[in-house]
Amino acid sequence: MVEVRVSSWPEVRFESRPGESDDDAPASRRARLRSRGPYEAAVTPAISATAPPQLSADLIVDAEDAVAELSRFDAEVGAFAAPFASILLRSESASSSEIENLTAMPRGIALAALGRRSGANARLVVANVHAMEAALTLADDLDEAAVIGMHAALLIEDQPHLTGSWRDQQVWIGGTGRSPHTADFVPPHADRVPAAMTDLVAFAGRTDLPALVHVALTHAQFETIHPFPDGNGRTGRAIVHSMLRRLRITRQVTVPVSAGLLRDTAGYFAALGAYRRGDVEPIVRAFVDATMSAVVNGRALVSDLTTIRLDWDDVTSARQGSVGRRMLGLLQRQPVVDVPSVARELGVATNNARAGIERLVGDGILQPIGDARRGRLYEAPDVLVALDAFAVRAKRGLP
Repeated sequence: MVEVRVSSWPEVRFESRPGESDDDAPASRRARLRSRGPYEAAVTPAISATAPPQLSADLIVDAEDAVAELSRFDAEVGAFAAPFASILLRSESASSSEIENLTAMPRGIALAALGRRSGANARLVVANVHAMEAALTLADDLDEAAVIGMHAALLIEDQPHLTGSWRDQQVWIGGTGRSPHTADFVPPHADRVPAAMTDLVAFAGRTDLPALVHVALTHAQFETIHPFPDGNGRTGRAIVHSMLRRLRITRQVTVPVSAGLLRDTAGYFAALGAYRRGDVEPIVRAFVDATMSAVVNGRALVSDLTTIRLDWDDVTSARQGSVGRRMLGLLQRQPVVDVPSVARELGVATNNARAGIERLVGDGILQPIGDARRGRLYEAPDVLVALDAFAVRAKRGLP
């Protein structure tokens, strides 16, 4: 096929802004000198009324194929969504967080979900789950308030002072923490953010672009604006799922697209850079490839969990309808439990929850964590192994 180069998308331009370095912060004389004087900050173009970009014929076909695969996976897994929807959402949140170098193991994430002691990164992954849930809830009303709400769901517990509005300070990406002068990219000054976000929301509401192209461009523009002091990447990827839901591409489950992006984060960040120079093909290609990879990896996870459940059904001594048998579905979405969580999730008395746990321990499905008697935790190792395998495939780009 004949390749058509992108030539119709506006580039980011730059403007000079007076220096804003903190002279009281500890720094060497050389660092102070480098951070003096004006710096260049981005000015994002208005895109709400920009003509759709020209894309190569191959990329257009691949993007449509990716959308079809997303919808097919959503329909396949949606038929059995009860255990899988939660674990896919958590896997997406973990992958999105890992793009920001916030890595947590599945056991730690499960502990954080229970409110038990865990690492800081695990708690941030669970906060990202809340942001994703907010994104899906607000999918049909994707306006400025919805975006601010997604961001609040992400940071309200750890950094509440950063939530509730657009940023009021300059931010930058890369370079030193002292000033924007040596940064890799300096997003728009804070006074340009409100208008830029109004334009972006209008763009997100358009109906004349191919679905995955629309999602990729919205995401790239959001990351270029960088409207918050922190949490922009994770919020931007939550918006991806909000748009996929609003466009009715996914209706029942969250496909782990961030797991696809995770396999080549350097390429993902380079594609965002190309977008700012007016070349949109790389970011669209990144989302196409990430989508196809995510579907393959998601199917493998669902297959692993299905096999585990069939094996459990064969080995458990718990009778049909009992607490122990009902726990099997719970463990697929929450592989670390304690007596109170089982009682709460299944709506049973604590004595019955304890008996169900002991039954599954005897069957070899659950095993205790540690030696503590009070507040003891139990894990389902088979599920944790499956989640570890999903994470390894995401990072290595394996099928």
